[in-house]
Amino acid sequence: MKFDLTEVSSWLRTVVWRNTVEDYLWAVGILVVGFMIKRALSRLMSKWVFRIFRNDSEGVPLSEFLRLIRPPVEFLLVLLIVFVAFERLKVPEVWGWFDVRKTALRMMIDKLYLAALILGIGWGGVRIIKFVGLVFVRKAEKTESRVDDQLVPFFRDLSILFFVIGVIFIILGKVFEVDVLTLVTSLGIGGLALALAARETLENLFASFALMLDRPFTLGDSINVGGTEGTIENIGFRSTRLRTFDGSLVTIPNRLLTSQNLDNLTERRLRRARYFVKIGYETPSEVLQDIVKAIQTLIDEHEKTRQEPGIVRFDSFGESSLDILVIFYVLTQDVREFNQVKEEINLSIIKIIEKHGARFAFPARELYIRNEYNPHISAEAENKEGF
Repeated sequence: MKFDLTEVSSWLRTVVWRNTVEDYLWAVGILVVGFMIKRALSRLMSKWVFRIFRNDSEGVPLSEFLRLIRPPVEFLLVLLIVFVAFERLKVPEVWGWFDVRKTALRMMIDKLYLAALILGIGWGGVRIIKFVGLVFVRKAEKTESRVDDQLVPFFRDLSILFFVIGVIFIILGKVFEVDVLTLVTSLGIGGLALALAARETLENLFASFALMLDRPFTLGDSINVGGTEGTIENIGFRSTRLRTFDGSLVTIPNRLLTSQNLDNLTERRLRRARYFVKIGYETPSEVLQDIVKAIQTLIDEHEKTRQEPGIVRFDSFGESSLDILVIFYVLTQDVREFNQVKEEINLSIIKIIEKHGARFAFPARELYIRNEYNPHISAEAENKEGF
């Protein structure tokens, strides 16, 4: 079978729906080749953009930049490939796109494509803001102050918020031809209803600004709010995330952090321990005095408790014990270290009591049985008298 170039050329010039077969092949070829090379092309373009930030990247690796930038770059490349492919094709007249009364679909497709293009550019802008924020986070890590560690993520999120709002206004104004100024004015008229509907959200937003200005705590501080203790991990627009000492993650609305009493445990210079040591009533007074002195010496000589004088006193007569009050202060801000020192003191107190031959008291009661006929005569007297 002979290969006839004339027939092939004639077949390529065959017109189907106002387009030749050659035009369709070109469109399909552009789509196939474009989707095949878009990944490599997006990586190449991302590397080129990274050169702009390389000198000020603070050691942020190229892989992290590619992870952020490649998705929006690939999205924009897909839009470009689709545009170039379909630019070679003509719309069939039977579709009615050239009829003024039937151009709504065409206009909508054009507007949606332009909106997708602006969204892709905005997506890339958001990722660049995140990368710049990551660079500033690295810079903040090199400083001793923890305030910048808290401010960098906050202003990064704030910049992303304003940037996204700006992109939305651009799409509304340039693509859908909405009068943005009139829209903002109308929003101002309905602002009261919006504020009432989103009251708690606005309270949390304003509370986040108050937290940034007052700075009652910074990232990494341990706080106690509403009976919940933990370490600050993130401060957002709406809420703050707290990692409790048992490992769970608690999310607290910012308005609660500004409306409740908040105890910054990290600012404590010392942590106090206060409890009673209960000794049995059979313990002689001399032994009790020796125990009190030994516990006092233990606290005064411990390297973590000797910075602040402790108190060890025979405090009171309990229902079934002699109560020794023990108060001491541990020089630490870490609750784990505090519990460790407290455990060491407690074990040493046990050894002191064992050394002096005393014992810990247990709850005890004396029970008297009243005689049924004569309540003034005890059961023991009844047996003696022969009743």
